[in-house]
Amino acid sequence: MTRQTSLFYVAFEHEASLIKDDLLDEVDMLLDDEELVDAVRQALAKRSPRSRMTGRQGIAADRLLRCAVLRQIKGWSLRELQRELRASLLYRHFTRFDHDRIPNYTTFCRCFAVIGEEGVRSIHTRVVEKAQHRGVASGRRLRTDSTVVESNIHYPTDSALLADGLRVLTRTLGRVAEECARGAVKVIDHKRAAKYRVLEITRAAKAFTERSRARLKEGYGKLLGLTRRVVREAEQTCTKIRKGKLRVLGSARRVAVLSAQLDHFVPLVKRVITQTKARVFGGDVHVDGKIVSIFEEHSQVIRKGKVAKPTEFGRLVRLDEVEGGIVSNYDVKEGNPADALDFLPAIEAHKTIFGRVPDMATADRGYFSATNERGAKELGVRNVVLPARGPSSKARRKVQKQRAFRRALRWRGGIEARIGTLKHRYGMDRARSKGDCGIKRDVGWSVVANNLIAIARHDSKKSRAQRAKT
Repeated sequence: MTRQTSLFYVAFEHEASLIKDDLLDEVDMLLDDEELVDAVRQALAKRSPRSRMTGRQGIAADRLLRCAVLRQIKGWSLRELQRELRASLLYRHFTRFDHDRIPNYTTFCRCFAVIGEEGVRSIHTRVVEKAQHRGVASGRRLRTDSTVVESNIHYPTDSALLADGLRVLTRTLGRVAEECARGAVKVIDHKRAAKYRVLEITRAAKAFTERSRARLKEGYGKLLGLTRRVVREAEQTCTKIRKGKLRVLGSARRVAVLSAQLDHFVPLVKRVITQTKARVFGGDVHVDGKIVSIFEEHSQVIRKGKVAKPTEFGRLVRLDEVEGGIVSNYDVKEGNPADALDFLPAIEAHKTIFGRVPDMATADRGYFSATNERGAKELGVRNVVLPARGPSSKARRKVQKQRAFRRALRWRGGIEARIGTLKHRYGMDRARSKGDCGIKRDVGWSVVANNLIAIARHDSKKSRAQRAKT
C-alpha cells in the first residue's frame, strides 16, 4: 500500500518542498515508479499468507523503498536513519513521512530484512531497465572485476573462536536454566577462565622460542578442555529437552527456541575444536572447511594478493559495469573461485539483461585464458580485451600494443574506481547485515544506490544542457 499525506499537512507541504537537494530531487523522480514500489510490496506480502490483510501495522512500501535508498546513499546506520528522519524536513518530504511519526530503528531493521535478497534483485533489475530507457547505458561495452566484501566479524584466531563458542553456549544454557526448575540445568560459567587462557595464548604467541611454543600449546589445551566441557553440557541439555526429561516452569516455547540455538551452535563449536587441534597440535594450517566465525559461518578466507591486506574474511563479489557508471549485474560467489571462470558467465548475464552481447568486453589479466577469448568471440563479442599473463609471444605483444586494445584497457581501469566508490561511499566495504542473505542484500542495496545516483546525475546534466540551449 501507499500512504497519502494528511489534509492538515497540505498547507505546510509547500514550504517543506522549497527545501531543495538537487541530487535527491532527481532520485525522488526515479523512485516514483510503480514497478519499484510493487517489488517492495510483493516482498512484504511474503511474510505470511495473509500479510496483505492482517498483522501489525508496518511501513508502507513506497516509504520503505525510499528509506532504504536514502540510508544507503548517506551511509547511515539504522539509528542514524531514525534520527535524521525525525530532525529533517527535507528527508521527511523525500521519504513521504511528512508529519507522520517516524518508526523505531527496530521496525526499519525488520522491514529491510523482509525485502530480502530476491526483492533487492528485482529492484536492481528495474533500475537497470530505467537506465536503458533513459539512454544512460546501452550495453555496448562491458568491464568486469571481482572484489571482497568483508563480513562484520573480528579477526578469526583459534583462541578467540573457542572463547566465542564457549561464551554463546554458556549464555544460552543460562537462559534455559531460567525457564526450568531450580537446579535442573547446572551451568558453570567458565568465561573468566577462558578470557585468562586467551590472554596467555596471546602473550605466548608473541615469542618464537621453544618455551613459548610449549606455553602456547598448554594454554590451548586448557582452553580446549573448557570448551569441550561446555559442549558436553549443551548436548546433554538438548537431549533432555528432546526426551521431555527437563522440567520446564517458564515458557516451553522459549525453551524450544533456545534448544534450536544450541543445536545450531554446537556443531560449529565442534568444528572450531577440530581445526584448532589440527593446527596447534598437528601442524595442519590448511584444514578443509575452515570456519572463521561461529556467527557468520558463511564467511570465507579470501586472498587477493593485496600487500596491505593479504587475507580477507568475507565473500567474493563479481561486478559487471557498462557505460554511464551503471553496475548492470553483481554475483556473490561461494568460496574463492578463480576469476577466469567468471568471464564467460558475465557475458551471458549481459546478454540476458540487454538482449545482446557487448561489442567490447574487457577485464584484468586474472580473467585471461585462451578459452575465454575464444568463447567470447563465439558468443559474438567483436573486441575481447584481456591482457595475457606471463611472458608474451611476439604476435601477442603486437596485439596488445594496438591502439584499440590500449584504449579499452584504460577504460577497464575505471571499474577500480567504481569499486572504491561502492565501498567507501555506498557501504560495500563491510556487510553489516547478518547471514548469507544479509550480505547479498547489502551488496544489492549498494549497487542500487550507485545506479540511482548515476542516473540522477545523467538526468541533471541533461537538464542543465537543455536549459543552456534555451
